[in-house]
Amino acid sequence: MVRNIVVTSVIDAVADDLRKQVLDGAFAPDSPLTEADVASRYDVARATAKAAIERLVGEKVLVRKNHKTARVVKLGPDDVRDIYRTRAYLESEVLRRLAERREAPEQARVANDEIDTLWHAGEWDIVEPDMRFHTSLIDALDSPRTSAVYGSLAFEVRLCMAQLQGSQRLSPEIIVAEHAQLLTLIEAGNADGAASLLDEHLARARELLAGALGGKPGPEAYLPSSALAATA
Repeated sequence: MVRNIVVTSVIDAVADDLRKQVLDGAFAPDSPLTEADVASRYDVARATAKAAIERLVGEKVLVRKNHKTARVVKLGPDDVRDIYRTRAYLESEVLRRLAERREAPEQARVANDEIDTLWHAGEWDIVEPDMRFHTSLIDALDSPRTSAVYGSLAFEVRLCMAQLQGSQRLSPEIIVAEHAQLLTLIEAGNADGAASLLDEHLARARELLAGALGGKPGPEAYLPSSALAATA
């Protein structure tokens, strides 16, 4: 079936739609995606399909080994742990800097309120506002290079979050409470507290997802939320 797309450039539009479908689970991890498949799906030339595929290989949405057919990225437990630890290194330092300035961005608060609203409506699909919360913290540092480095992780982070939240392993209640506490700690200038809570927040997600992908989850997966305890 030919999918309808809004054209910016044809290559951009095809790549954007394929990326969205991978995040939405339309393609199973490790499934092949050939130039002929893409050309037929979007009714575009093979050269256009090839360019879109190569762009997604460069973004690690697709992987290609030994010049073989490109396949949808398949994340394993080791990949997840590496992605989340990289996030922790970067986000922890950013939170410390924001705490020094006692600056909690309003965009983060808005994103967390949206998660809270979705949760109370019985909705678990909170990947977009969850990612927006964390990205707004990075962007609040007002460092284009830091934002660019974080942006390079964006697809893999979103894919991890989609797999974890889609399996309903992590409670939105915990996410909302920990996000809110992070903002409180930043505004209070408590850099160490913010960094510590972030480590707890990301470690729980990391180990739950590693377990969901066939690994043995670490003890962080089962630790009670200190943010929930603080509001009890």
